[in-house]
Amino acid sequence: MKVLVSDPIAEDGIKILKDAGLEVVVKTGLSKDELIQELQQDVEAIIIRSATKMTAEVIEAAPKLKLIARAGTGLDNVDLEAANRRGIVVMNCPGGNTVSAAEHTIAMMLALARNIPQATASMKAGKWEKKKFMGREITGKTLGIIGLGRIGSVVAERAKGLKMRVIAYDPYVNPDQAAKMGIEIMSLEELLPQADFITIHVPLTKETRGFINKEKFDQMKDGVMFIHCARGGIVNEKDLYEAMVSGKVAGAALDVFEEEPPPPDYPLFKLENFICTPHLGASTVEAQKNVALAIASQVVDFLVHGVVRNAVNMPSVSAELLPVLKPYLSLAEKLGALQAQLAEGPIQEVNIEYQGDVANLDTKPLTVALLKGLLSPALREDVNYVNAPIRAKERGIKVTESKVNTAEDFLNLIKVRIKYPGGENVVGGTIFGKKEPRIVQINNFRLDAIPEGHMLYLMNEDRPGVIGQIGITIGEEGVNISRMHVGQEPAKKANIILLCVDQPVPEKLLAKLAALPAVKMVKALEL
Repeated sequence: MKVLVSDPIAEDGIKILKDAGLEVVVKTGLSKDELIQELQQDVEAIIIRSATKMTAEVIEAAPKLKLIARAGTGLDNVDLEAANRRGIVVMNCPGGNTVSAAEHTIAMMLALARNIPQATASMKAGKWEKKKFMGREITGKTLGIIGLGRIGSVVAERAKGLKMRVIAYDPYVNPDQAAKMGIEIMSLEELLPQADFITIHVPLTKETRGFINKEKFDQMKDGVMFIHCARGGIVNEKDLYEAMVSGKVAGAALDVFEEEPPPPDYPLFKLENFICTPHLGASTVEAQKNVALAIASQVVDFLVHGVVRNAVNMPSVSAELLPVLKPYLSLAEKLGALQAQLAEGPIQEVNIEYQGDVANLDTKPLTVALLKGLLSPALREDVNYVNAPIRAKERGIKVTESKVNTAEDFLNLIKVRIKYPGGENVVGGTIFGKKEPRIVQINNFRLDAIPEGHMLYLMNEDRPGVIGQIGITIGEEGVNISRMHVGQEPAKKANIILLCVDQPVPEKLLAKLAALPAVKMVKALEL
């Protein structure tokens, strides 16, 4: 079987592939057309890093491709939907570069605080400008971490060792769990004006693109030091430039950029208080060896032994059982994703009840799929069908499950109750026929909704004309409704409405809907 390695990985990984009897073709720096040409040569697996773009066009042009393996964590360069359509397994190896990325963040912070790159350049130019490069200590300073996942947590641990006060914003993290690490969890509005140093550790998503912008910079403390080693596109770099020119941001260190590499006339390059590196977060000998060994072993397990590890789009289920479990796996993951988006705070407990026919199946993969759906809005590609229970435990989430041989109103039902500070939600789902997932319960409301795509979730007064007002408001913003599902609670004269729409819901539309007198709550959902 042939494996194409299209981005550089350590030789240790290549050796593992060859020792397993696989044909290995190493060709890096390929153009799109060259990549397609190579994939058409009976390639069954491809190993990539961040440079190779596995777009829908590329994936569709690879007739024998079975596996896309990312030597690292991020998968924003892989079209998962296209891979799913083709039945191609996509796997990554999260954790291999965690320490390297965290240490690079600390190194950037120290270099920024002590003007090390600028002082080095000055000395190499034959100067001795001791007074010009006055630095600042970090001991006793406040570090604000936006995103307390794997890398953010290691940064926090290292910063605590440097005697810094660590505060963090992460709406998915249990404050009690963070407190055990000596970290104060707070809102973004509280964090920004307190932090002397701010570092970003969130994934690049539709919600986080341009997340750190002029509004956020304006809320920061005057003279803040800003570090960004996560993903290009999270920070509005034009707004960062203006914040640095105005003096609001005293210094910035970037390892990632919206456009990589940045153009020669990149504005931030002109600022003396700006330092940068060319996306080196995971570029250590140890990290490269770790991810090369891990991904090569996973590819061998898949191609030679038929074992799936760290797949982001397929659970570890036998080939015989997969057809039976597949619709339930999809339903469970959608129920988890729905609960994550409905929760009004960090999730503390998850109770899963399997009722009816589904209770007679092996439900362990279903629980894993549900937890993956629950954690994906926060962790994205850092959670998969293998590590979801571990990630839930790390976040202090208590998970329980139970089985009942009879279902309430259906042949099978998966009911999920989650608790968060100040509240809880219950959702239920079933399979219609043999393979059609449906949401049939949200708290006290009964409904029949297909859980897929872009959705609007509204709670409103149940009286004549309200649904018409909602429809007119949505139409005025040019958004098309493809399906509508309504659940009623007559005793309280209340409705919930799930609307499927043809595009992501604009913020402007959410604000207009929330302003309607009869609408009590509105949320955009992605399923």
